[in-house]
Amino acid sequence: MRTESSASSSDPAPADRKTPKCTNTDLKAGYRATDAGAGSRFGEITLTNVSGHACALGGFGGLSYVGGGDGAQVGAPAAREGKWRTVIMKPGQVAVSEVSESTAENYPASACKPTEVDGFRVYVPDSYDSQFVRHETTGCADKNVSLLSHHAFH
Repeated sequence: MRTESSASSSDPAPADRKTPKCTNTDLKAGYRATDAGAGSRFGEITLTNVSGHACALGGFGGLSYVGGGDGAQVGAPAAREGKWRTVIMKPGQVAVSEVSESTAENYPASACKPTEVDGFRVYVPDSYDSQFVRHETTGCADKNVSLLSHHAFH
């Protein structure tokens, strides 16, 4: 269970109207595993502000598995859960999106069509550009089987 601590200098500040939106080039995507059990894995997609200025980040990004060594999408994109708010990210600050993964083994092979996954395709909110984040696993090629869900960045 994740608990919230008191505010610190690394916590995002509330948004204001003068701060530009974060773009794909302002942010660097990453992943860190947090827990696993009973056919599920949990982690966080991270976005680090690598620019020299503050920027506003708000909403859901996009997330999907990719494979084949060429970035081809594997299966259904991640379902979006919860609500979002806009936050201001200072240079060097990290925003996170909690990710839940069901394992492909939870589904019959005939329905899942197990496929090797190279990693995630991560879209920054309000961007058509994506970043690749290595995360080797097995996904389901069938787009009717949803293995991923994620929350808005905060």
